[in-house]
Amino acid sequence: MKPALIISIISGIIILLLIVGIPGKTFKWIGQAFMKLMIGAMFLFFLNVIGNQFGISVPINLITTTISGFLGIPGVAALTVIQLWIV
Repeated sequence: MKPALIISIISGIIILLLIVGIPGKTFKWIGQAFMKLMIGAMFLFFLNVIGNQFGISVPINLITTTISGFLGIPGVAALTVIQLWIV
């Protein structure tokens, strides 16, 4: 595609969003979910750093990060128990 066409499409989308508006709750919800995912990844990182001394290692992927991010410390504990006794 030509650069002028791409710039025109992006400009049109921006103008449309400025005219119509985007609900603020949508961005707030997306931002909160992203922050929870980042916190969950940090929980798992620190679990792996500290737990490495005891032979505990939980993989950091989208599913485990989502569980630990939205459930918090109980989610990390549940993932640890699952890793130790089930897997």
